Amino acid sequence: MSYALRMSTVKSRREQYSEATRAALLAAATRRFAEDGFAGTALEDIAADIQATRGAIYHHFASKTALFEAVFEELETGAMELSANAAARAADPWSAAFAALDVFLDRCCDPVYGKLVWQEAPLALGWVRWQAAEEQYAYGLVEQLIKALVDGGDIDDQPLETTTRLVFGMLGTAGMALAEASDVDKPRLKAEYAAVIGRMAAGLRPAVA
Repeated sequence: MSYALRMSTVKSRREQYSEATRAALLAAATRRFAEDGFAGTALEDIAADIQATRGAIYHHFASKTALFEAVFEELETGAMELSANAAARAADPWSAAFAALDVFLDRCCDPVYGKLVWQEAPLALGWVRWQAAEEQYAYGLVEQLIKALVDGGDIDDQPLETTTRLVFGMLGTAGMALAEASDVDKPRLKAEYAAVIGRMAAGLRPAVA
């Protein structure tokens, strides 16, 4: 084996180890933040969970806030992918919008997602950064689904930005409420929010002559 090939193989193994370490840190941090909250979690505890050093964390993340933000990004990316995939499988724009809504509300009922995205993130990232992050991950999908409803004639023509912001805010209210609800109340609240949002959306449908 040539020297260049050996070095390439070593580098590849190093990269794989680094990626595996980063993934393990994210998983451990997700568990710790969900159990103890952002303020109650120490980097030493996260490192100890995977038998690593605090220096290993700083190799991948500049601070505890940066680590939390990476956890947040992973959760939100996954949630939006699930919602988008559910919408893509639907037969029409109306069904797509409510398939995505169902997945979103279901994710908000998840205790880890709900706590970290809706309760801990505003504290860990700060209100302004958290709002910007929420828009980064969710706003585009909401806008896309509403535009498809308008273009397909499922709802009357509406100002896209205004409608998107109203729906985005309504979804945020639902997400926060589900995250704060007890496990017993989550199914009822999910059904109520889905029903009310459905009735509000139906009010935008074209009038039948």
